[in-house]
Amino acid sequence: MPGSRRAGAGRSATIRLHLAFGGMGMETLPTWVQQAAYFAARGLVALPQVAGIQPSLRFASAFARRWALAPTNRTRLRRALEHIAVAYPHWSEQRRLECAVNSFEHAFMLAVEIAFVPRLITPHAWHEYVEYKNAALALQTVTNDRPTIFITGHCGNWELVGSAMAMLGYPIAAVYRPLDLRPLDAWLRRSRARAGLTLVDKFGAIRDLPPLLEARRPVAFVADQNGGDRGIFVPFFGRLVSSYKSIAVLAMQFQANVVIAQARRLGWRGEHRLPGSTGERPFRFSIEVEDGFGPETYMAQPDPAFYLTARYRRAIENMIRACPWDYFWMHRSWRSRPPHERFNKPFPDGLRSKLERLPWMTPDDVAHVVARSDEDRGTLARLGVQRLP
Repeated sequence: MPGSRRAGAGRSATIRLHLAFGGMGMETLPTWVQQAAYFAARGLVALPQVAGIQPSLRFASAFARRWALAPTNRTRLRRALEHIAVAYPHWSEQRRLECAVNSFEHAFMLAVEIAFVPRLITPHAWHEYVEYKNAALALQTVTNDRPTIFITGHCGNWELVGSAMAMLGYPIAAVYRPLDLRPLDAWLRRSRARAGLTLVDKFGAIRDLPPLLEARRPVAFVADQNGGDRGIFVPFFGRLVSSYKSIAVLAMQFQANVVIAQARRLGWRGEHRLPGSTGERPFRFSIEVEDGFGPETYMAQPDPAFYLTARYRRAIENMIRACPWDYFWMHRSWRSRPPHERFNKPFPDGLRSKLERLPWMTPDDVAHVVARSDEDRGTLARLGVQRLP
């Protein structure tokens, strides 16, 4: 690719990314407060290292179950139950409650596991804790002459995906939200850099991502957050969800391959065993590639951005369904709503046509999304709001 064309691509991507990410700032605490909080946080991180991973996970699991059912957590628990009901309408209330509690266990156990990642996922020991499933697709993608975008969700241990790929010799640049405590954020960057994982500040992504993709450096996103009112609205568990435009913009601009994967927890999990649990080791994961496709697929679609976004959202949904107990159901995934719902308009014919053109959507699937959208539109109109709680 000629130098001028590449430079132009970078500038164009920067402009589009600015619109996708938006200009955002971050408030910080006074320096002396940050330093004190940093040492306190480092002390907390060190506690699991002293206690050991299995006792730490046992404690995290027990504490999370109590926290999940505590009166102070009532709002988050209710939100998790509502979201699980969207995904699994035929489940009993007891099963939904257990899954919601498991979701809080997942969050607390994840904090313990992240503390052990730099210590256990090393060039000499990673194979004792990580196994790969369908990894050939990911390796074929990163070894060709195109940029690669890795996508995962808040399911399993998403940080482990980047570290595991780095152990195979393919260092990844992962987009993340910087920590409010600057000293702790600097320590996080250093510790992950030792494992071959480069953290890219999402607030500086408009500047940093285009050169990385031009250099064929794999870039990773955790891509199941709410994308806001201006996001791309695609199906997610049969309900329209907002997704950031930035991933589609980058992929189209640099003709990138897209790989969706997760690190699914296999090891011991609290006081009970779940499907896939071996019980042999408290810290063990399977890196599983759910889907992968290139520009020859999404650029051939009438609306490449919509297709690409809908396809990776579908892959994230499939990964969640593989282990629904290991997902952040308390996230406000469906809070932002599409314009026709916010302004109490009928379901747009253009959006219906886009849904019908998705190869995996059946007429019943489309009808379900439309019916759910009509229900959400009615809820917004009844409450007199433009976002769901």
